Amino acid sequence: MSETGESRDVQLARNLSELLGELRVAQAGVQILFGFLLAVVFTGPFRETGDFEKVLHLVTVLFTAASTALLTAPATWHRVLFREGRRTEILRVGNRMVVAGLVCLAVAITLTVSLIAKVVYGTVVMIVLAVVTAVLFTVLWFVVPTLLRGGRAGSQRRSGT
Repeated sequence: MSETGESRDVQLARNLSELLGELRVAQAGVQILFGFLLAVVFTGPFRETGDFEKVLHLVTVLFTAASTALLTAPATWHRVLFREGRRTEILRVGNRMVVAGLVCLAVAITLTVSLIAKVVYGTVVMIVLAVVTAVLFTVLWFVVPTLLRGGRAGSQRRSGT
């Protein structure tokens, strides 16, 4: 039994369901970003941009594609393996894939902001906004949860749980 009183099978099923639900949120963001990046290529002004902007765009598309692959893998694995009782493996490896996919998504969004800033405002603004965007994602997605995890562990020790 788990701390919540659930059997291991029930806990695994719930955890997998939660993971797949979380993926729906992330996948929507990736799909919107990918659509934007796809549409930009077919505009006249994009064709006239410099090589730097075109390379930045392509790198952004590649990070978006990697994010898509990483974020959709656990759902695909569940569909392929769900009758084989492989929830533990799907969750263990799937969690790593999701974190890697979210890192790729954060990089892709940061690069998208950078590309827009470069085209509209120039190199200096591009650098400033890239740093601000990267710090924002790093703090909100990774630093804050780490601090919360540390705070929870500390409060559990104090309360004796």
